[in-house]
Amino acid sequence: MQELSGLTSNGTEFFAVSDSDNGTLRIQVMGRDCVVKRTITAPVDPYDVEDLAMTPDGTLWASDTGDNNKSRSTVALHKVSPSGAVERFRVTYPDGKHDAEALLIDKSGTPYIITKEPLGSALVYRPTAPLRTDISVPLEQVARVSLSSTDTPGGPLEGTLDSRLVTGAASTADGSVIALRTYTDAYLYPVPDGDVVKALSGDPVRVPLPNEPQGEAIAFDPDGTLLSASEGAGTPIRAVAGAAALAQPPAPTTTTPPPPADEQQAAPANSSNGSWQNWPLALSLGGLVLVVALVIGLRFRRRA
Repeated sequence: MQELSGLTSNGTEFFAVSDSDNGTLRIQVMGRDCVVKRTITAPVDPYDVEDLAMTPDGTLWASDTGDNNKSRSTVALHKVSPSGAVERFRVTYPDGKHDAEALLIDKSGTPYIITKEPLGSALVYRPTAPLRTDISVPLEQVARVSLSSTDTPGGPLEGTLDSRLVTGAASTADGSVIALRTYTDAYLYPVPDGDVVKALSGDPVRVPLPNEPQGEAIAFDPDGTLLSASEGAGTPIRAVAGAAALAQPPAPTTTTPPPPADEQQAAPANSSNGSWQNWPLALSLGGLVLVVALVIGLRFRRRA
């Protein structure tokens, strides 16, 4: 896809969206061979769709939050059924205009928008009230995420800024792991008790996604495989099998009461710590499996 910006998967099909403006919201549905099977067309005219998410019931959420020129008074989230029925929800930032390319939906169905900040930390917002189709709902900032520069090659700017700009987000089907991506890397966070804000305050597992010319799309298969893709016709979808398991939180521990004073305490057995923090923070390129290249090369006009 020429201007691929959002990707999600139900395990048997890929769902992809472009950030271009052609007067309607079109979501391409592809088989695992990346051949387009059908198109979900929603009767709404988006401004700049930058990400795509899916809830367990198959509902798609398109994040119409792109704002390169910081000119939008509101941004929008489009809730799209598999048949193409759509609801549009407008939301407003509490602190001025932002460009945002990443959307998360938590286990409760609450959306989180993550901004693309060239200076400083990415900002995380969620609605202050249930979304409505008739009025704009205010957002509140609930977190900020600081990512360090990496030496992973790729991205359109060919510099360290590529590795810090958040360009997409995804959640596993059960909500236990979320991912943020930059042009060059993915960051996986375990989600304790469904708390996205708490998750984003922790230390992530980094998965390099090298040599994607403009990597903006990221998703999970239901089995925990991490998927990523870049803009441009003929670019591949990358699959990292088992990636979600790298960020699974450690099993809960229980406290054993101390033995009575007259009993000898057994020496602790040697054990190795298998918690997610001790997994390697970067996968070797040998763990990256390329899925067949996207074969659609639709050319759209990007709307500024």
